[in-house]
Amino acid sequence: MSTSPSKKIETFENPAPHRDYVVRFDCPEFTSVCPMTGQPDFATLHIEYVPDRLCIELKSLKLYLWSFRDEGHFHEAVTNLVLDELVAKVSPRRMKVVGDFNIRGGIHTRVEASHEAVPTARAKAAKDS
Repeated sequence: MSTSPSKKIETFENPAPHRDYVVRFDCPEFTSVCPMTGQPDFATLHIEYVPDRLCIELKSLKLYLWSFRDEGHFHEAVTNLVLDELVAKVSPRRMKVVGDFNIRGGIHTRVEASHEAVPTARAKAAKDS
């Protein structure tokens, strides 16, 4: 696996797909660029999810998040983009991404975006029984 920034997110099979459990990642060194000023934005990203069939491989997540360091994104946009791309890759039962951005101009910004899968009729019936 490369050690350069990458948009490729690797996965592996969920070792316990029969149960709900929570995986949490805290990424305290996230950086992107303000599209208005070109100045760097620093944040801690908190990613929390309940896997379904697939889990996110940690090193690829690090390289994926690293790929944003030279890209211009508003806080709201990058938080939602990370959520959308991770959901598209692993189709979790639930996922939340929180972008906790450092103070800029005297304002602290925290953006929370979440996803919850709609259970299929079969999965709902299995859970209810």
